[in-house]
Formats: sequence, structure tokens, C-alpha cells
Amino acid sequence: MRGIRRWAAFAGAAALLAVAPGNAHAAPPKFSGTTAIGTHNAYDKAKYTYFAQALDSGASLLELDVYADTLSHRWRVSHSNPLGNDNNCEAAKTPGELYGKSRNQDLGGCLDNMAAWNQLHPDHPPIVVKVEFKVGFNDNAGLGPDEFDTLVAQKLGSSVYKPADLLGGTYGSLDAAAKADAWPARDSLKGKFLFDLIPGTVEQANPFDHYWTDEEYGDHLRDLHAAGNISAAQAFPAVLGAANGDPRTSRYDASIRPWFVFFDGDAATYVNNGYDTSFYSANHYILITTDAHNVSPAISSTAPTDAEVAARLALLAKDHASLITSDWSAKPASVLSSTAARG
Repeated sequence: MRGIRRWAAFAGAAALLAVAPGNAHAAPPKFSGTTAIGTHNAYDKAKYTYFAQALDSGASLLELDVYADTLSHRWRVSHSNPLGNDNNCEAAKTPGELYGKSRNQDLGGCLDNMAAWNQLHPDHPPIVVKVEFKVGFNDNAGLGPDEFDTLVAQKLGSSVYKPADLLGGTYGSLDAAAKADAWPARDSLKGKFLFDLIPGTVEQANPFDHYWTDEEYGDHLRDLHAAGNISAAQAFPAVLGAANGDPRTSRYDASIRPWFVFFDGDAATYVNNGYDTSFYSANHYILITTDAHNVSPAISSTAPTDAEVAARLALLAKDHASLITSDWSAKPASVLSSTAARG
């Protein structure tokens, strides 16, 4: 019942934008035209007892940390244990099993929870699932982009909004589709999950790893498209790190630059340094700004007031963010489900 009550509050809050004065005859906003709130490391049991409660929270972005465990050939979900699971995902595959089963499941278990929760809430607003591959992929061990796509497709099926959906059979790259603002209306993404992938902290610190998650999945998208099989891809790779200008230019081979339309960086770095973030909204790219609490003037990372969250959302919407994130898991659904018009 707790999840149902929270969801009811979430649904009511999410409806406010549609019925706000002056919006009666406005076209529904596109996914690229709104700014929403996400929570950092939503799999953490200290934040939510069960991952289903993270889904109930109203947040528009939830984060999972994933390790490619080459010993067991499984995707582990944990903050710091590469060989075990430490998370709030349950051994629950049906709606009736949620909120009470054993936790510490692998990535497949987390996806099972999402599928079961989706049955309870088929009209939920879109949720971005940000996956940090802590040590990267390991294609040689059968834990590469193909295997990730297969697992997500098996567990979530048509509830995933995929790169092929943005292309729509019309555009030759994700960049071309984004620049044409081919994103659907936010309302038409009800019941959908979008996966974005970033390289992990361990991967980035490994002096012997020169092929990070973002580049590997970018190559994957390029090759799938060339083979006429882009529909198999389940995720969008993100360019990680706040930068001024187009960070793709110096970072990636020209052949994969057009396959990056998600960007992810520190909010304070973008804002306090005066970076021209209009680049992202002008091209209808999805910009995730992390540690939103650190933007000057800083607010609490865990317990800001509702008014402070609203003000931070408005500020970063003006600065062209698509999603802002922090450790605000304790805030109610009426706050975490808030959206604003993107600047």
C-alpha cells in the first residue's frame, strides 16, 4: 500500500504541468523540452529499502552501478564490491512479489523489478536509468554491449525507448535526429524507460584501460546501424564530464560522434564556470547535470527544503539541463516528480 500511495501522489504532481494556467492550448512538451529531477545511486539500501520504492519515488532518473564480474560472468550491482551484489533489488518478478523479497540481486534482478513495477504503473512518466559500468564492459568474457542489450530486451521488451525509436527509420544518426528534435512528447513516453551508459570510476582510473564504456557503446551503435540492426540497441551512451563547447570533437573518432546525444557532467562546473550550455538545448541533446546541490549558492545534498529544490530545478532548467541529480531520495514524490520547461 505504501508504494500505491506514493504513486498516487506522484501521478497527481506530474499532472500539474498539463493543467497549469496558460497551458490549456499549448502543445505538449517534448522529452527534450523539459527539465526533471533524478536521484543518485538509487540502488543503495540506505536510500530505499527496495528498488521498487525508488521507482515509486517520482524521480525521473535512477542510477545503477554495475560491475562486469568475469569470474561468474554476471552483471553485479554494487557500489564497491566487484564480485558480489549489494543493492535493494529483490528476487521479485511479479507485481505481487515486490516490497518484501530477498535483496542483493544482479542486474537481471533489478530489471525484473522494473518490469514487475511497470505492470503496476503502465502510465508512469519516462524514467532514465543511468548505468555506470564501474569497470567497463568485458566483451571477451561475454559481458559486452551485445549481451547487455540482450538482457535488457529480454527483461523489459517494448517498455524501453531505444535509439532506433529516435531514428524513426528517417534519420541516419542520433545526432541528426536530435537536431531535428525528433524526440517524442514527454506524455507519449508514458510507461517507458531510457537507458544511458557512462564509464565507471574504476575504469577511468585504470591506466591499462583505454577503451571505455562510452566509446565501446558508440562503436557498437555505429556498427549495428551499418549492419541494419540498430533496433537491437537498448541504450544511449553519454559523454561524461562537463566541458565548454562540443566535447565529442576532441574525444571520439568522427565515425561515432553522431551517436552521442546524451551528455553528463557536474552541474557546478557548467554553471559556475559560465559554460555555454545553450549548445545542448539548441541541438535538443539530453543534458544530465549531477550534484545539483553544489551550484552556488549550495544547498543540502540530502535534505534541502522543497522550496530550495524548486528553485534549483528552475535555475538549472534555465541553464538548459534536461535532468538534475543529487542525493534527494528522502524528498516526497510531489517534489521528485516535478518538471520545468527547459530553457
